[in-house]
Amino acid sequence: VQLVESGGGLVQAGDSLKLSCLISAPTVSSYVMGWFRQAPGKEREFVAAISWSTGHVYYGDFVEGRFTISRDNAKKIVHLQLNSLKVEDTAVYYCAVGFVPRRRADDYDYWGQGTQVTVQG
Repeated sequence: VQLVESGGGLVQAGDSLKLSCLISAPTVSSYVMGWFRQAPGKEREFVAAISWSTGHVYYGDFVEGRFTISRDNAKKIVHLQLNSLKVEDTAVYYCAVGFVPRRRADDYDYWGQGTQVTVQG
């Protein structure tokens, strides 16, 4: 399983970004796709997850409706739409593959290399 994130960048507070995670795997139907983020000096934090088979979505408490996770079945891509970005959203964002919709990083088995999101005030 290989994961490649893209879409990060430098934006101003209040702007939007759309992150993408391309998954290379023979089949994805049993996977849960998660997004995590890690800021300097902080632990990796759960952002969102989506069950590939059911489409059920899960969000971290801090999201408060600003972020949306979605999947493109045909292209095997998971997106994370980031709206109303805040300075505190600055972090490296990682996508990951697991098999149950958990919020702990340890519950995910495969990880991408991450994409940097920097929000200026």
